[in-house]
Amino acid sequence: MARTGRAALAGGVVAVFVALSAGGCPGGRPDRAGQDFRPGAPGLGDPYFPTSGNGGYDVANYRLQLRYDPATGELRGNAAIEATATENLSRFNLDLSGLTVAEVRVGDAPARHARDGAELVVTPSTGLARGTRFTVRVRYAGKPTPVASPELGTGGFLATTDGAIALGQPESASTWFPVNDHPLDKAAYQIEATVPDGLAALSNGVPGGTETSAGWTTWRWSQRAPMASYLSTLVIGRYRVRTGTHAGRPLVTAVASALPAGGPAERSIARTGEVADFLAGRFGPYPFDAYGGVAVADERIGYALETQSRPVYGPAFFSAGPNLGVVVHELAHQWFGNSVSVRSWAELWLNEGFASYAEWLWAEHDHGESVRSTFEREYAATDWSKPALDPGRSEIFGRAVYRRGALAVHALRRTVGDEAFFRILRSWTAEKRDGNAGTAELVALAERVSGRPLRPLFDAWLTGATAPPVP
Repeated sequence: MARTGRAALAGGVVAVFVALSAGGCPGGRPDRAGQDFRPGAPGLGDPYFPTSGNGGYDVANYRLQLRYDPATGELRGNAAIEATATENLSRFNLDLSGLTVAEVRVGDAPARHARDGAELVVTPSTGLARGTRFTVRVRYAGKPTPVASPELGTGGFLATTDGAIALGQPESASTWFPVNDHPLDKAAYQIEATVPDGLAALSNGVPGGTETSAGWTTWRWSQRAPMASYLSTLVIGRYRVRTGTHAGRPLVTAVASALPAGGPAERSIARTGEVADFLAGRFGPYPFDAYGGVAVADERIGYALETQSRPVYGPAFFSAGPNLGVVVHELAHQWFGNSVSVRSWAELWLNEGFASYAEWLWAEHDHGESVRSTFEREYAATDWSKPALDPGRSEIFGRAVYRRGALAVHALRRTVGDEAFFRILRSWTAEKRDGNAGTAELVALAERVSGRPLRPLFDAWLTGATAPPVP
C-alpha cells in the first residue's frame, strides 16, 4: 500500500504467529462415533486484530456471484466457499459485516445461521470431521457500508456517484462477501459481477469476458493463485478499459472516465508491463497470470493498494503529473505481500519495506536519485525510536514500516554484497511463493544463502532504538 498522507506500516523480529485454528472452545458435542465436535474459534488470534479470520477450517476457493445497482446502492450476492475442516467442527464462523443473510447451506443441507456483530455463525446439520471437504453457500443482500477505524481509516465497500469501490487494508472483504478474513487463509477466487449496461465491473486476475442481457452486463474474473482476502477488489463505474497482453498474459488497465483521457494516470499505468519486467529481473518471475491497474477518481481513496494482479490507485498520486514510483511500489507488492504474504500484521514491514526499496531501485534505473543517495537521506531522517517490526497496531501504516524497512533491506545488501543479496530476494520469492512467511524465516534464509550470521543486523535495523552503524 502507498498513502498520500502519512506513510505506512511497521515491523520487527518478533515471535511468529502461526495457527489457522484454535481449539478448546466450549460447546462440544459428541457424534455417533463418540468424537468430540467443537465450535471453530471466532478469530485467528492475530496480535493486532485477534478477531480477524476464523478457526477450524481452511478455504480453497471463493466463487462469488454479485449484482449491484448503483441507483439503489443494493448488493445481492451468492457465495460458494470451498473449504476443508482442520478440526472436528460443530459450528464455524465467517466474517461478514452489515449485510442480511437469507440462506446458508453446508453441502446439500440447510444450515442454521446467526449474526454476532460482524460474524456470521454457521451451524451445519451434522458435525464436520477434521479433513472433511465441504462447500458453504450463502445467499445475502443489503446496502454495504465501509468499516471505519479511528487509527487506520476507512476500508471496504464504498458507494460512488457512478458505482462502487471495494478496497482497503487490513479489512475490506467482509463488507461485500462472507470470508475468512486474514492473510493466513489464502484462496483462489472466481468473481462474477452484474452491473447496469455502460458500467465496468473490474476485479482481480484473468478476465473471463462479459455477457449482456436485459440492460445488465456481467463481468467475469478468475484469480487462480492463492490470494489474501484484503487483496480482493471490485471497482464498478464508468471507466476507459484497455485490454491486451504482456509476456503472454492478459493485461487489463482501466482509468475512471472522470480523469483526463491520456492524462498522468493513464500514462503511468500504461507502463505496468515495463515496470513488472524490471522488477522480475530483480525479484524473479512475475508470480501471477495477469497484469493490470485501475485508476479511480474518487478523492476519498487517498491511497493505492496492491490488489492482486491489478492494483488500484487513488487520484492524488497523479495530480502533479505521471507517477511511476507508486506503480513500482504496488507492482513490487505482487512479489512481496501478495505472492509471499505475512503471517501476522505486526510483520507488515516484509511487504512495505521491500516495496519501498523497489522504488529506490527504479529511481536509480530511471536516471533519478541513486540508491546510495536515497539511503543516506532516509537514514538521516529516521526516528530510530520507532520500530519497523512490531510497531503497534496504530502504527502499521507508519513511516517506520516503510522507510526504516527499506533501510534494513539496503543494510542487508551492503552487508552481503549484490550477488548474494539478489540471490536472497529470488530465493525468498521462489521458496515462499503462494504462501505466508515471517521475519524469522527471512533471517534464516538470508543466513543460509549468504553463509553469514545476520540476526544482529536485522535486530539493529528493524527494532533497535538507536541509529545502527552503516555497513
